[in-house]
Amino acid sequence: MSKLLDHRQALQVLDLLDRAYPEAGCALHFENHFELLCAVMLSAQTTDVSVNRITPELFRRYPDAFAMAKAEPASLEEIIHSIGLYKNKSRNLINMSRQLAEDFGGEVPGDFTALTGLAGVGRKTANVVLAEGFGVPKIAVDTHVFRVANRIGLADSDKVLETEKQLMQILPEERWTRGHHLLIFHGRNCCRARKPDCARCPVKEICRSALTVEK
Repeated sequence: MSKLLDHRQALQVLDLLDRAYPEAGCALHFENHFELLCAVMLSAQTTDVSVNRITPELFRRYPDAFAMAKAEPASLEEIIHSIGLYKNKSRNLINMSRQLAEDFGGEVPGDFTALTGLAGVGRKTANVVLAEGFGVPKIAVDTHVFRVANRIGLADSDKVLETEKQLMQILPEERWTRGHHLLIFHGRNCCRARKPDCARCPVKEICRSALTVEK
């Protein structure tokens, strides 16, 4: 049996997950592109719920790139200290804001290369910002997407970038962004890292890992 699903099976997986998680979507709270970028940067190795707790005060005190560019690291650290890697994230937020203020008139660019040139912005963050903020079809591979995609058989790689490329090949472009959210929700609610709940999995009849275990 091939480790990869075919295109028909991949679409079936999306359809089943769509029915299982109709509420799937971006869980971060934001009002504009700048807030979205900051929230995504803060969400690395931290839950969206934790980020949503701190961003109201963060954006009240620093509502745009010009304000945050002038911030002292200690001031940001005081606001975001409850999340992981808060010292590095504080520095990155300030440096990113300075770049926006100096090079982009304070506006978040809707271009992948420009985004990944900003301090603290990697491929995953750029893809989320483009998808959620600019409506560009993208697949952002976080830990949930990476794990679930490779377990199910939508991808077969131990590398994040290769997993992203395989997902882009097997899924129709118009379903990339929605598919990304569905895989995240499935990873959080059922296909967890240590103990996946295969018994109630909506795609267990297709999932390559589940079928292998059964044999």
